[in-house]
Amino acid sequence: MGFLPVCREDMQARGWDAPDFVLVTGDAYVDHPSFGTAVISRVLEAAGFRVAVLPQPDWRACAPFTAFGRPRLGFLVNAGNVDSMVAHYTAAKKRRSNDWYSAGGKAGKRPDRAVIVYCNRIREAYGDVPIIIGGIEASTRRFAHYDYWEDRVRRSILVDSGADLLSYGMGENALRRIAALLDRGVPVRKIQDIRGTVYFTKDKAHAPHYDWVCCGDYETLKTDKYACARAFAMQYRNTDAVTGKAVVEEYDNGLLVQNPPMPPLTRPELDAVYELPYERMWHPMYASEGGVPAIEEVRFSITHTRGCFGACNFCALAFHQGRAVTSRSIESVVREAELITRLPGFKGYIHDVGGPTANFRAPACEKQKTAGVCPNRKCLTPTPCKNLIADHSEYVELLARVRAVPGVKKVFIRSGIRFDYLLADKDHTFFDTLIEHHISGQLKVAPEHCSSSVLRCMGKPDIRVYDRFRELFFRKTKALGKEQYLVPYLMSSHPGSTLNDAIELAVYLRRNKLNPEQVQDFYPTPGTASTCMFHTGLDPFTMQPVYVPRSYEEKRRQRALLQSARPENYDIVRRALEQAGRTDLIGYGPECLIRPTKTPPRREKSAAPMASPRAKERVPGSAPRGGKATAPGRAKKGKKQQSQRTR
Repeated sequence: MGFLPVCREDMQARGWDAPDFVLVTGDAYVDHPSFGTAVISRVLEAAGFRVAVLPQPDWRACAPFTAFGRPRLGFLVNAGNVDSMVAHYTAAKKRRSNDWYSAGGKAGKRPDRAVIVYCNRIREAYGDVPIIIGGIEASTRRFAHYDYWEDRVRRSILVDSGADLLSYGMGENALRRIAALLDRGVPVRKIQDIRGTVYFTKDKAHAPHYDWVCCGDYETLKTDKYACARAFAMQYRNTDAVTGKAVVEEYDNGLLVQNPPMPPLTRPELDAVYELPYERMWHPMYASEGGVPAIEEVRFSITHTRGCFGACNFCALAFHQGRAVTSRSIESVVREAELITRLPGFKGYIHDVGGPTANFRAPACEKQKTAGVCPNRKCLTPTPCKNLIADHSEYVELLARVRAVPGVKKVFIRSGIRFDYLLADKDHTFFDTLIEHHISGQLKVAPEHCSSSVLRCMGKPDIRVYDRFRELFFRKTKALGKEQYLVPYLMSSHPGSTLNDAIELAVYLRRNKLNPEQVQDFYPTPGTASTCMFHTGLDPFTMQPVYVPRSYEEKRRQRALLQSARPENYDIVRRALEQAGRTDLIGYGPECLIRPTKTPPRREKSAAPMASPRAKERVPGSAPRGGKATAPGRAKKGKKQQSQRTR
């Protein structure tokens, strides 16, 4: 069917006088189901609506927003696959030099706070035209929220943007219903009862259409950290489609109302979304700039699941996709695999069959299907719930079916897996299958830390669970005669992490002969419990105080401790150890982090090559990889996507 119109000439070639919707996005236009713009535009197209795409318009004037004329029904606006501030700035608030969601990877093609800026320009051009905002930036900023870059609590993005409606979460069904009502002539301001949407009313006596709770008023939330933490907990507990109530937030000039979440797509609905006629590539207009780098990570990958009941506190998935897991049918995934084998450039390797968490395919327990997720209990931490059903049998069957597709040489799993859920499954068939068939040389896992107190703040399992997993992983890998690695993700300076906790992690890495090339500094992004902790100094679920490393010097020391073997970190690590009274770790013992005096670096003969983005563990006793080429499906150096951490 071809790409959707991106200019007036494309629209006229289709015989349209005007589109029904113009979708404005902060990303370059990539028509692939891993990109929200592609999904929403194709869903509306399948429902009979005319959709034009306006990617990365010049926001410095309103003229570019008139490229298609006034749309018949309205504008849809998103910042892209990543919050625009995360796309532009590092955790240290330094400007990024590239943007993998832009042509040629070039930065600067979208504004900061893209949703707000785009909406302002549309209002300048067309006044009262309906505007509906969505995507990760709108979804995670839908309430008053702490903004790390300004170090203050900002208003809801719906209020700041002046849009009419906000679609949060996975918006296919919400957008279909909004479009149908607008098509029937219903004024956008009258659309107030659709699940999965947020609206603003100036009527302070307004009664929402659903049972509701009030999370507070903005004037209090922006200054009272206790109220802010309590509000976040209330919002979090109402993110489930079964149990969630409407949530109201008060402003001086009206009320912000979040309707309860839209139920997740059913399996047939999810199949239908992923089988729409995507071009599965960037638009040809980007050819002269070398295309859009972000497609390289996903072009030959398959998403089989949505939602995540892992509920890590630094993750925005609970606010965006929700904790209820749904998945596609095996038949639908196989059909996509067959389609991929016919794509130009396919060399026989399916790079991923995954999702937010690759090894989740169903709700965590039978209760969730009718009663929803537990508002005050996590499924996996601090220990797995007694009602948890850990079953990988359908995933094993799916993977076997994809491996059997003609033209497929190898199927990898590159999405993160939950190793605690894997261990909870008494049947090790998936574990064995994973090691034998589905690792492209290295497997990403996320212990994140080793300190029990920090892991509790993260919502992660105890480090002993990871140790058990890695022991079994290496044992099984060695038994198969394979040379495979673990890539453990590690995070410094998370709320709850003291200098002593960072030292504990440094000793753990030393003991296990791990030398991370990179460490992920905690990044306070909107919509996460960890960001709430960072701002308030409180755990929003217990309201207990949480230590927060804030100063540049302390963050620098925690980070350096995790890379204590680097000569350039010697002085920082020494000062950190002296400050903490841990000079016992300065010496020649097996767990000492640094020598008593600074010495030139010496290459250790047994050191494994550190080709991974963080630390890489190899099978004990196996030979290092040396100069072998990158395994099929592995991201090339320098091509790693920017991503809002949502493991």
